[in-house]
Amino acid sequence: MLLVDLDPQGNATMGSGIDKHAVELSSYHVLMKKATVAEAVVATPEAGYDLLPSNADLTAAEVELLQETQRERRLRDALIDVIGDYDYILIDCPPSLNMLTLNALVASQSVMIPMQCEYYALEGLTALVNTIEEVKGSLNPFLQIDGLLRTMYDPRNRLSGDVTEQLNKHFGDKLFRTVIPRNIRLAEAPSHGLPALMYDKSSRGAQAYLALAGEMLRRDKAISSAASSPAAVSEV
Repeated sequence: MLLVDLDPQGNATMGSGIDKHAVELSSYHVLMKKATVAEAVVATPEAGYDLLPSNADLTAAEVELLQETQRERRLRDALIDVIGDYDYILIDCPPSLNMLTLNALVASQSVMIPMQCEYYALEGLTALVNTIEEVKGSLNPFLQIDGLLRTMYDPRNRLSGDVTEQLNKHFGDKLFRTVIPRNIRLAEAPSHGLPALMYDKSSRGAQAYLALAGEMLRRDKAISSAASSPAAVSEV
């Protein structure tokens, strides 16, 4: 698996056990065609996957890309050379809808949307879904929403239930059944430079992410089986 950190904050990089301040080549260099993905990728001994790291250099990428042609396709074009080397490529996006996020959407086949169970998050979700539809219509016809993931979920909070009801109403089976709870061990893991599963596999938060991985694999298997069936092909 390859994890692409496309957030200038570098949280995915630090959480993978890599010091972002010591990174020499990053996703910035790949986007600006100053390095290939293969040159910039680093192994994560603790986490066990490959990482295209991020650091503060990436902050300048959005402005610099505005002057470039085919700027929204930079990441997609760079990943083509390594796509056959991995079973999965995951892209961690910045929290805002900007040129970096656009590059991620153009390069992806599907999107998983994590969101806190708050009403302000619902408003942001509407803008994101509209952007995804625009990208699908003009830049990436293969893009689809894989699912919505509820995070910082607290079943004792009525708001969590209200938001879940709204998500079920509008997105149905696109809503992952798995929820990521509020959990102190999840919050502690990044400060130790470890993914939650490496920091405390028995914690509620880590177990929730394991459940999410299982749910995603079951979905992928079901989609693959349907696509290979005669009925599915004839409908297409």
